[in-house]
Amino acid sequence: MSAPNKVPLKVILADDEALARARLADLLLDLAGDFEVEVVAQAGNGEIALERAADTPADVILLDIQMPGMNGLEAARHIARLPRPPAIVFVTAFDEHAVQAFELRAIDYLLKPVRLARLREALSRIKPLALADAEALAPRRTHFSLLERGRIWRVPVADVLYLRAELRYVTARTREREYLLDESLVKLEEEFGDEFLRIHRNCLIARRHLAGFQRHADEGEGHWLAVLKESPERLPVSRRQMHVVREFVKSA
Repeated sequence: MSAPNKVPLKVILADDEALARARLADLLLDLAGDFEVEVVAQAGNGEIALERAADTPADVILLDIQMPGMNGLEAARHIARLPRPPAIVFVTAFDEHAVQAFELRAIDYLLKPVRLARLREALSRIKPLALADAEALAPRRTHFSLLERGRIWRVPVADVLYLRAELRYVTARTREREYLLDESLVKLEEEFGDEFLRIHRNCLIARRHLAGFQRHADEGEGHWLAVLKESPERLPVSRRQMHVVREFVKSA
């Protein structure tokens, strides 16, 4: 069993039935082994749900659809326009609104009676606002850290020519040598997308070290190779990433 989140997931419960809200609250308590959850507000109809979403910082609202007055779908449309809306998980006894719910970009659509496993699955997709804020404010790494032969190495990001996925590791290549990073290429692209350019599903090349592109000598994949400024190595560009070559030519 995973450890509880240190940052609590802030939840709003919106259902016109008090017993339904109480059951959801009990289920959230049962998730204590997986999440630290805090119910920050409750609402008995759509209007109040919208008010609470607007005035109470929350990560997610568990929103019933069939409520008197403003129903959950209409409330969700208004909530989505808030400056910082909570994620929406619809909780309903009816399944005919599923398409509309996902058109409103709901995280999930839970049918009553809600099962603990389904609630856990839905909430696992949501990152607490406080944690997201901390990550957004955290300074970007200037070095990659890795353990090699009992020694910790710190490799400057600026020295890396390219990052290439190799089985479960990523190879970081500098002018001098290669290092193995125990990280995901996808996550590295998310973090360093403005510094590295994807040229292949398994390769990101450093923009600062990219000299240009040249045609492939044979009829291999992509027909183009990325040329590095400080290395004789040439890296293949996949057909899917051919737009990178065209954009480079346009900006040259």
